[in-house]
Amino acid sequence: MADLLVATWNINSIRARLERLVAFLERHAPDVLCLQETKCTDDQFPFEDIRAAGYEAAVHGQPTYNGVAVLTRNALEPALRGLPGDDEDTQARFVVVDTAGLRIASAYVPNGKEVGSDKYAYKLDWLERLRAWAVKEMADGRPFIVCGDYNIAPTDDDAAFPEVWASSVLCHADVRAAWDRLTAIGLRDVVRERTESPGPWTWWDYRRLAFPRGDGLRIDHVLASEAAANRCTRIEVDRDERKGDKPSDHAPVLAWFST
Repeated sequence: MADLLVATWNINSIRARLERLVAFLERHAPDVLCLQETKCTDDQFPFEDIRAAGYEAAVHGQPTYNGVAVLTRNALEPALRGLPGDDEDTQARFVVVDTAGLRIASAYVPNGKEVGSDKYAYKLDWLERLRAWAVKEMADGRPFIVCGDYNIAPTDDDAAFPEVWASSVLCHADVRAAWDRLTAIGLRDVVRERTESPGPWTWWDYRRLAFPRGDGLRIDHVLASEAAANRCTRIEVDRDERKGDKPSDHAPVLAWFST
């Protein structure tokens, strides 16, 4: 039986890049694709186009900002919309489904804007809530994967120019400590386990010619519980999706898991 292909991609507006998305699905035929920054409400989501491409989708959206989705070629059961732990949090950043024998989450971790700001505090709080959710999932013993844009470069090997980014919200000691707390519960970074560092980069700022200059960071991740991580066989970053006409500023990350 072929390996199960799970991909994650911050698409930076699904409606603006729908044509690229459909082409990506045709080219790679992932079994599961986690999307972030869909930037549309649920009723604006292009379900018909996604179904025409052979996929069903579970979505959690909002107007203009954020938004996450999980697309799958298999049957899916929606498991969760929104990250538990704060009933007043209305930002659409987390959706979970059960599909293909796995529980799979698409997560869009807050950027944090500026170290010391309210948005930075929200980012750190959100990461602690994610950790609490993952601890419960670990206790249940079900194999699960949390894909997404974490807005964290975990180490200096995850930034092409670490000295430039050291004090940023992507590389600050606080967010790296939050990452370490998250992975310490047993979640494994399967991309790092199966690729040589430094890199591979998954995000390049639109500004300052970051992509042609090679000023990339690894902030899109596939974290997996032990049972799922042990089945990971291969990793790839599709850099070509950062090229061409009106690309997202992120490249998709692809992970294969034995079945």
